[in-house]
Amino acid sequence: MAASSSTTLVHALAARGASADTARGIRIASLLFVTVLTIVAAQVSVPLPFTAVPLTLQPMVVLLGGLALGSRLGSASQILYLAAGIAGLPVFAASAVLPPGPLRLLGPTGGYLMAYPFAAFVTGYLAERGFDRKYVTSVLAMLAGLLVIYSAGVTWLGLFARTGEAAAPGVNAAFSTGVYPFIAPDLIKLAIAAGFVPALWRLLGRSH
Repeated sequence: MAASSSTTLVHALAARGASADTARGIRIASLLFVTVLTIVAAQVSVPLPFTAVPLTLQPMVVLLGGLALGSRLGSASQILYLAAGIAGLPVFAASAVLPPGPLRLLGPTGGYLMAYPFAAFVTGYLAERGFDRKYVTSVLAMLAGLLVIYSAGVTWLGLFARTGEAAAPGVNAAFSTGVYPFIAPDLIKLAIAAGFVPALWRLLGRSH
């Protein structure tokens, strides 16, 4: 694990391009791919009867994107995702109870969504310091990003979010409905997803 700045997977792939334009194209295509993958992951949504927060695959895509793209491109992919939602495109998880379009950011899941660029940045920052090369350190990098998502999500849900006429439930209730039910599923998904980038590095021959 390197202490100083290191090359991320996507930047290593881009460096293999025959020209600067090719390298730039690889980086842009990778950014857009993660944005689209985040949109697709939002559609894999499982509503839970005891909370307005659905179970989705988005957090793992956000964290994997940060791990592969690095801090700047990873956060940019999520800023682009949120911008599409604010513009009214149907990119958020389908829901009968959550507000549609840009109002989704003001609803119970707004804190989680708004945390995505920051979570991708934190995970990407650690990837740029070599955390993406081995499974254990990839787990740690993704856990750091997941902590950002949980922290922002539960704070927003507990203190600021409104559901119809109901006031925000408070932090204790927010933990019960926005954190505890998701810890085990998210840790399982994280344990699986954390192996992807190190495996791709091995396929590249750990060239950088």
